[in-house]
Amino acid sequence: MELGSQRLVRFFNAAVPVAVALVLSIASHGRPSAWAGGFGGQRGGAVGGVMIDGEGVVRNASTEELADYANRIRAILDDPSGDLNEASELRVVSLRGLQDAIRESREKGQPIPDEASLLAGLQRIEYVFVDQERRDILIAGPAEPWELRQDGSIVGTVSGRTTLRLDDLAVAIQSVQSARDGGITCSIEPTPEGRRNLQKMLARIVIRQGQNPSHLVPAMREAFGPQQVKLSGVPGESRMARTLVAADFEMKRLAMGLVDSPVRGLPSYLEMSKNSRHSGAQNPRWWMACDYDELKRSDDGLAWRITGQGVKALTDNDLIDAQGNASAAGRIDKVAQRWAKLLTNEYNDLAKSMPVFADLRNTMDLNVVATLIVQEQLAEKAGLDLTILSADKDTMNMGSYFVPEQIPAHCSFIQGAGGWIVTASGGVDINAFEVVQRQATDESVADARTEALASADQNRWWWNQ
Repeated sequence: MELGSQRLVRFFNAAVPVAVALVLSIASHGRPSAWAGGFGGQRGGAVGGVMIDGEGVVRNASTEELADYANRIRAILDDPSGDLNEASELRVVSLRGLQDAIRESREKGQPIPDEASLLAGLQRIEYVFVDQERRDILIAGPAEPWELRQDGSIVGTVSGRTTLRLDDLAVAIQSVQSARDGGITCSIEPTPEGRRNLQKMLARIVIRQGQNPSHLVPAMREAFGPQQVKLSGVPGESRMARTLVAADFEMKRLAMGLVDSPVRGLPSYLEMSKNSRHSGAQNPRWWMACDYDELKRSDDGLAWRITGQGVKALTDNDLIDAQGNASAAGRIDKVAQRWAKLLTNEYNDLAKSMPVFADLRNTMDLNVVATLIVQEQLAEKAGLDLTILSADKDTMNMGSYFVPEQIPAHCSFIQGAGGWIVTASGGVDINAFEVVQRQATDESVADARTEALASADQNRWWWNQ
């Protein structure tokens, strides 16, 4: 899949004259209800309160469902203790020691301890170090005690942002090779037939000035039909896949005004485009991509620093032809561009208010780290066997989660100055290889490695520097 000028993913689009409408969808085959993520191998778990119901439809969970899920997690989640109950500007985690903790729990027939499942409370990963003497790789970053939110998200007590997860780290390591050619992507795409059906239906309808077109919603859903959820580069049954779908789902809802923005500086695209003139054949779409600075490395390649916000929003226009096929229009909707910039600028606050966006950034961090380890052969330099972290989900006891394959439409209308329907789409694109390719030497990173090695605690697999 390609996105932008180099890697263009075809996201959901459809265009017909009448009024500004934004359409989103998500559904699967009938199965038991499950949450958009998991914890400790549980089959089910919340990613920002997004749920997949018994019909496979992605939706926001009710207050009662959230409470039920949070109670189930609370029953198995241990509170942090000792030094884990203190925030640290830099906590160091040994991947050798982490694997040993996983191996020990497996040999004893016990669940993986929460401090391992939650990577000792890490919030982000800023450093990766090779410890050749101890045959180890160390990851380090800010860490906090964790707590359970009412929506079932496990977050840091200081920042309120979601804690990094062991199962996401394992999937990131396991997915490096499969993501090599096309990265990791998620998109929600209509069929050309669905676009054509929608065009034909709306071509027969006349909306008079001041008339509310909301009565068209059921007919639009029926005409458009189900859309496809497409994932590449990551196992579809993983929590990471759930995070990609859930983040895409919530981004569209924010753009369409189907959910109130929790951030004052981020109105919906619908609100921003009220007085804009739109072309019925050109349609904006957004996607979230990696946003990292140039990686800093020591001259010997044994110490690395990763900086940057992690996530940015991008936009482009698609041109819809008479057959319902999409192609790059070569022109960007200025309002859509402003909305993408606002989403990027407000991302930190958004991630705190809506944990699914913090989960997405965690996913990107972990994929950059995993790709760095593989591309730079850090395990070989360290002499570390990463067999456990690179093992399959059954060996890791990560559980298995189904991801929806299709979606039913949700529609939102607004009258534009040009009287045109504009449909919005998007997705997620994680190109960690592109991030890892941009490097610069900075010997201060070597000094950080020296301090991390000197502060190592031989009695446990993580420590505060």
